[in-house]
Amino acid sequence: MNRELKKQLKRINKKERKILNRRENRLLKAKIDPIMDKIQEKIPEKLKSTLEIVFYKGFQLVFERGHAYIEKTYNKDRLQLEHELNNYALDNDISKRNIKKLDKQAKYSKRLNSSISVLEGGVLGILGIGLPDIPFFIAIIMKTIYEVALSYGYNYKSKEEKAYILLLICGAMSNGDRQLKFNERIDKLGSSIDNNDDIAVNLKEKMIITADVLSEAMLTAKFIQGIPILGVVGGVVNYSIIKKIGKYSSLKYKKRYLIKKAKGVF
Repeated sequence: MNRELKKQLKRINKKERKILNRRENRLLKAKIDPIMDKIQEKIPEKLKSTLEIVFYKGFQLVFERGHAYIEKTYNKDRLQLEHELNNYALDNDISKRNIKKLDKQAKYSKRLNSSISVLEGGVLGILGIGLPDIPFFIAIIMKTIYEVALSYGYNYKSKEEKAYILLLICGAMSNGDRQLKFNERIDKLGSSIDNNDDIAVNLKEKMIITADVLSEAMLTAKFIQGIPILGVVGGVVNYSIIKKIGKYSSLKYKKRYLIKKAKGVF
């Protein structure tokens, strides 16, 4: 394996371990948990199931006919061309400088979409709107991942890649043993896709699981966002989620790209 590729993969694995072994701040947790418990006591029992349904239908909408609308928010052809040029440069010179060029667009997309999510969550929160903004929020999540995928040369339209994206969201929004299991599934599916293996994908099942993970992660936040004025907190939460998903997606797509590059098949 090329020396620079080996160094890059080593860095990525280190960053991945840091995410997977992230520990909670016990002092902060001790202060926040009592407040969160009081809020959660006031959350209607049906809210989580409602959230799951809304998230699931949101994913359905995006996968069935949302691509065309999301792709209008960025220049897909330019991103693909930029990747081809960067990939060609790496074929001629595998250097840290050329690898950084691959990361440039992905980083820009993450920053931009995180900022959009703050405006979207904050404005709707001030108005006291919690659930109606979810399809738009899912679109921002997908826009972020799609742009990251294109930056590293991956198309997101196949059934297998859609399943991979859903697992990315689950991996980013989970923690502890659950996150470790999702991370293993992500690596396994990514490797199978890149090796052109025959894969049986149950997309409906993946959407249900992802809807459950997201609704659990956002339950309290969406309840708060439904309260006028206090709901501005939703903007901060949305920013945090987009940032977390964007960071994790970039790491996993870059890892896939570099592994394929090391094998000489990209």
